[in-house]
Amino acid sequence: MFKPHSEISNLEPKIVWQFFDQICSIPHPSKHEEALAQFIVEWANAQNLAVRRDKTGNVFIKKPATLGMENRKPVVLQAHIDMVPQKNDDTDHNFVTDPIKPFIDGEWVTADGTTLGADNGIGMASCLAVLAADDVAHGPLEVILTVDEEAGMTGAFGLEAGWLEGEILLNTDSEQEGEIYMGCAGGIDASMNLNIERQAKHDNQVYLEISLKGLKGGHSGVDIHTGRANANKLLARALKHHLTDIEFQVVEFKGGSLRNAIPREAYVTLALKDEDVNKVVTAIQDVETLMQQELAAIETGLSFLTKQVESSLSPLTTQSTAKLLSILNACPNGVVRMSDDIKGVVETSLNLGVISTSQDTIEILCLIRSLIDSGRKDVEGTLTSLAELAGAQIEFSGAYPGWKPEPDSELIHIFRDMYEGIYGNKPDIMVIHAGLECGLFKEPYPDMDMISFGPTIKFPHSPDEKVNIESVGLYWQQMKALLTNIPVKS
Repeated sequence: MFKPHSEISNLEPKIVWQFFDQICSIPHPSKHEEALAQFIVEWANAQNLAVRRDKTGNVFIKKPATLGMENRKPVVLQAHIDMVPQKNDDTDHNFVTDPIKPFIDGEWVTADGTTLGADNGIGMASCLAVLAADDVAHGPLEVILTVDEEAGMTGAFGLEAGWLEGEILLNTDSEQEGEIYMGCAGGIDASMNLNIERQAKHDNQVYLEISLKGLKGGHSGVDIHTGRANANKLLARALKHHLTDIEFQVVEFKGGSLRNAIPREAYVTLALKDEDVNKVVTAIQDVETLMQQELAAIETGLSFLTKQVESSLSPLTTQSTAKLLSILNACPNGVVRMSDDIKGVVETSLNLGVISTSQDTIEILCLIRSLIDSGRKDVEGTLTSLAELAGAQIEFSGAYPGWKPEPDSELIHIFRDMYEGIYGNKPDIMVIHAGLECGLFKEPYPDMDMISFGPTIKFPHSPDEKVNIESVGLYWQQMKALLTNIPVKS
């Protein structure tokens, strides 16, 4: 179908893996997915498929029903075009210009030092595979590929009524084969800005950078309950509680790169007396040992590094340093509450995702997720109170709705029966603590019946991301069988 770019193009089902291989070859991080979107448009035109784009940039493709299936309910297949750009610190990769390098690692496909983009590249590949296949029976079919899902759900927010005709939506953005999702969490971004004051660097002061690296990171929804450490929180803890007998001022604090990814790395530059450098180095070595012991079951690569550096920034005042470390230590992070209604599912969580420093301010970006609006608002209130106590400014933006579960939906019953008929056991019907675009699709299309399903993807939003090869085949089998079993229009 396409010129192979990697060994994954030979995996089965070939039609899906060849599309994913092609997707990996075209850079498509959030905000920079135009090249891939244009490739898809050109491919659809070459296949004589009806294709168009809305003003937001979403791609819409239509395919007529196969012979004898014209009277079935029309179906919408949905995926998002963009991927999360995360890489290991020692990996030389530009997500805007460089292709992803996938490879086979036993039963999995992963990438060389970067996120793989199986979230949601495999789902997108399956949608395109249905369009390309001539042996998949289906009724009237639409595919919508949204832009900028990972960085704000821009495409889903921009979706207008009237663009889709389908009565059923199959979202392909789930990450565990055998689990079918009927609901998801909503969320909102929080941006806290702390005004800081600086003072002149003293003649006997040096700058020491402390870096925390080697954490696993991961998806701030799917992985938030796993106990994976947050680099921003650990580094703040080290400074606040383990350097108490050493005088220092923060010069710069930075950590994390995305509000929806658990931070894997964080860095701080300290101004301190030259004679105190060895004390700090020794204290940080002790902290490293302590945290490695605490987190041994999960964070096997945790390490601290120290080195003297130069910086054009002057140190924060002692008061601004104390205020920064207090706000970082007091900021909640991780699971806030488990659901009472759905066993084993997180109800509300918070990810302290990104910290950045400028001349006059330090910005702290968090992502709140919750299955219920009251849970989200409770955490908003906590952060607002924290900002008030610290004299910081806080803004909330980008709120997106959750997807309310509908346990009695016709589509869930169809999928359950289809799955049991193939495998002899029922799938798990779940609610996911992550943001799926289904909640936003419900606003312009409130009567659309929806589910979300997909192959098994581990550690999305981190360079450890990998997709299980066998599960892609099972997922493709389910996609074809489900399309065949879509009911007749009433």
